[in-house]
Amino acid sequence: MTGTIRLTKLSLKRESVNPAATKKRRVFARPSIAVGNALQTGGILAACFALMASRSTRSTAIAVTSMLLAWVLLYFSSHAIAHWLVGRAVGIRFLFYTVGGTGNPEGWPPGLRGIFEHLPFFGVQTEKLSMQNVGPGARALMWSAGVTSSAVIPTLSAFLAWRSGVPWSGWFCLFAVFWAFGTLASNWTSRTGDYSKARRALSHS
Repeated sequence: MTGTIRLTKLSLKRESVNPAATKKRRVFARPSIAVGNALQTGGILAACFALMASRSTRSTAIAVTSMLLAWVLLYFSSHAIAHWLVGRAVGIRFLFYTVGGTGNPEGWPPGLRGIFEHLPFFGVQTEKLSMQNVGPGARALMWSAGVTSSAVIPTLSAFLAWRSGVPWSGWFCLFAVFWAFGTLASNWTSRTGDYSKARRALSHS
């Protein structure tokens, strides 16, 4: 899913990794790493079952609903765990997960800002010492993993639904592609987005 991140030695205390982190982010819960991983893994597995159901059912309504459910589950379940997976691979440790709304309303269109401030995005809290001990490239990889995952993986599910001939999947795949590009573009230009944090990490190398 927490404060503004400054990638300097003085500010590498407790950094929060979330879809749009700012100090105003509303946090609803702080599950442990084990619980957070279990919840997100469960969401990803549920998305896989939903996608399989959309491909096998003869009911158009069930197929479309299952396809949409798979996309939503992957969108909310693939972000923070990607930070955690890549972070652990490069030597970064984490303290706990957070669940809360977006803290970056400027990254969303006006009609969606209020809604996304109340949606359950996962974030994950980094550990100070491990952030200090890894290089700028490792931090940049960790920062970039979340938004990249939440843009690519849900879109891949829509593509697979289209390839399997799920009803209305062609139009939905187009929507998913545009949504993914919008997610990447807004995150790239946002001052608090993951890509901005990655660029700041590299600039302090």
